[in-house]
Amino acid sequence: MLAVGLTGGIGAGKSALADLYVERGAHLVDADLIAREVVAAGSPTLEAMVDHFGAIILGDDGSLDRQKVADLAFGDPAQLEALNAIVHPAIRAELAGRREAIRGETGICLFAIPLLTMDHHNALDLHRIVVVDCPVEVAVDRLVRHRSFSEADATARIAAQMTREERREIADYVILNDGDLVMLEAQADALWAQLGQDAETLA
Repeated sequence: MLAVGLTGGIGAGKSALADLYVERGAHLVDADLIAREVVAAGSPTLEAMVDHFGAIILGDDGSLDRQKVADLAFGDPAQLEALNAIVHPAIRAELAGRREAIRGETGICLFAIPLLTMDHHNALDLHRIVVVDCPVEVAVDRLVRHRSFSEADATARIAAQMTREERREIADYVILNDGDLVMLEAQADALWAQLGQDAETLA
């Protein structure tokens, strides 16, 4: 099984590329979904978050109000660091378990991780890293038009993440997603063929 790290800044189109590859037969391990699972109501991770931020981050049903956490953490480096220190270890542990589960299988498995670093590369024994990239202004426009972000919130979210240059430094392959879906699909097909060849080298 070729283990491929897939990353990109918010608004870059990482999820769109992942969807295209799932359609082509890839397995997908989505860190965003795992991030939601580890903070489910009653989970140790959510309890730790409440200990730090207070019960204000909970909805009426006791589940996490993600917007309240975002309001508290994004734009405040100290609070964002505290949030990451609570949540990231739980996500990493689950990712490691998913990685072990596919050892010995065949095909291509995408590990979609927004904040992917070389630590993930080493800990998960990833064979390749794919970065989906786009100019900041394009990402901001997408977040405002398609995900109802304010321009200020979109800009703050992007500023809190790795820079484009930092992502590119760890990439084996870069998809520049600054156009429409047709352009993305053309690049996706070319890279899918390359990843197929990479997978064959592991056999």
